[in-house]
Amino acid sequence: MPPLQTPSQTVGPFFKPALIRPGQESLITPKTRGERITIEGRVLDGDSAAVSDAMIELWQANADGRYDHPDDSQEKLLDPDFHGFGRAATDEHGRFRFYTIKPGPVPGPANLLQAPHINVSIFARGLLKRLVTRIYFADEPLNITDAVLKTVAPERRSTMIAHIDQPGILRFDVVLQGENETVFFDV
Repeated sequence: MPPLQTPSQTVGPFFKPALIRPGQESLITPKTRGERITIEGRVLDGDSAAVSDAMIELWQANADGRYDHPDDSQEKLLDPDFHGFGRAATDEHGRFRFYTIKPGPVPGPANLLQAPHINVSIFARGLLKRLVTRIYFADEPLNITDAVLKTVAPERRSTMIAHIDQPGILRFDVVLQGENETVFFDV
């Protein structure tokens, strides 16, 4: 008889004491190569109320488009000062902030380049599983041909695109449900 799987259970609200460490919101060091950006946003529920106990994780390629992972065997440069993973908790107003770089394009299906993007996981009280989305960049020409972005209805793609607040600072809000709900992927 195969072992029974443990059913999903709500994640959180224990992120801050258990999983959040100071400095995890910064993916960069002074030596990291690439265009520095700050990503700021909020996590909002279906009533547009702030989610004050969510945790957001980022995973991204470096400025050359290579992940710091053994499965990425591209002949692109690895940046020893960039590992591509970050984690942040939301504050009492649902706000979060990351300091990172704009990633380079990575190969996708049929080895076609994907638009630069950042993979995002959201964990929050009441969710049985993490939510997964991507952050794309408004000024990126490869958005038009990106295989993943093209699977999303055109009228919903804007929920995955970070908007420029001011030079070097991008805005990306996560709406968990309802009007303007962020596009999430099954994983």
